Amino acid sequence: MYNESAKHPFRLSLPKEAFAIAEDERVIAAPKKKWMNEDTSMFMLSFSAFFTAFYLFIF
Repeated sequence: MYNESAKHPFRLSLPKEAFAIAEDERVIAAPKKKWMNEDTSMFMLSFSAFFTAFYLFIF
């Protein structure tokens, strides 16, 4: 009934079937867009925020 390979008390209380993963259910991640990586999006966000603040400060 218990899963002996689980080390945490909560995981010990779960049945062994709770850790089984069905083979036909595969999660396919969408491919990352080259232009939307973290650096580019952070730069664009920072540039937009600075430009908006500067524009509102001047006018």
